[in-house]
Amino acid sequence: MILRILLQQGLNVNLFATVFVGAELDWERLEEVLAKAVARARSEEMREVAEAVKLMAGYMREGFEKTFKILEEHTKILEEHGRLLEEHSKLLEEHGKRLEELTRVVGELKVAVGSLGRRWGRDLERTVLELYRHALEERGVEPGRVEKFIYTDVDGRFYRRGARIEVDVYVHDEKVFLVEVKSHAELEDVEWFYEKAGIVEKILGKKAEKLIIVAVNIDKEALERAKELGIDTVYGAVIE
Repeated sequence: MILRILLQQGLNVNLFATVFVGAELDWERLEEVLAKAVARARSEEMREVAEAVKLMAGYMREGFEKTFKILEEHTKILEEHGRLLEEHSKLLEEHGKRLEELTRVVGELKVAVGSLGRRWGRDLERTVLELYRHALEERGVEPGRVEKFIYTDVDGRFYRRGARIEVDVYVHDEKVFLVEVKSHAELEDVEWFYEKAGIVEKILGKKAEKLIIVAVNIDKEALERAKELGIDTVYGAVIE
């Protein structure tokens, strides 16, 4: 409406059209056009209208400039976020590669440990016996002369049919010492050794001079149970 009034008062349409550049406003050109409109207004009323339009245009320019500034700041923030996201993506990709590599290494380690465990199982008894040689000698046992005793109860005469009984035996001066070697002795190991010793005594027809458990580590409850059953213990550490 205001624009139509201004046009009716002689505002040059071609001059006003030059204010727009594409879809954008040329604020300086707009102010120039409005200034000319005010100067050419033929009545006090139209001057007031033109001044109002000029004032409104100033407010609009200030508002648009603030809006554009905010949008520019938001654009920078979005660009920064985009850069951070790209960096995070690269980090996640790198972590994924490292996790994959770690999984592979752990798999290889499990295989290696399994192989080591099998070798340790074969050599464990001799290694542990030598480790605690002094303590065993104090109990009258020579580690180097401890032998493996294996008996298969084919007909179930002493235990269960087909059961395999295995224990370490040391014989000296007609005395029999039964020895159980463990890397980690638990309560059930103690209970089974005591039961197994009774079976071996029946097989040998001879009472064992002493029952000895030799362990690198032994559970506290296993140690207490061994004392209750009269089993001597040689160990490195007690596990609570």
